[in-house]
Amino acid sequence: MTDEPDPATLKRLDRAVGKLPRLQREIFLAARLDDMDYVEIAERTGLSVREVERQIARALLSIVRRMDKQPRRWWRR
Repeated sequence: MTDEPDPATLKRLDRAVGKLPRLQREIFLAARLDDMDYVEIAERTGLSVREVERQIARALLSIVRRMDKQPRRWWRR
């Protein structure tokens, strides 16, 4: 087993992140790539910390859905 990521998986991930709404994508990337904590992101965007948490959760759900193309019905209300 190698530590190298699969190029096809990276491409699908990049596409999934690219399809997120702009603000959601910026929040997700700030947390994951820029290593910003939720308080910093909230201050930067003018959102509450709780809303930043929601946006990250929605981004993760959307990415998972696009990556494995299976609906996650348990999330819907």
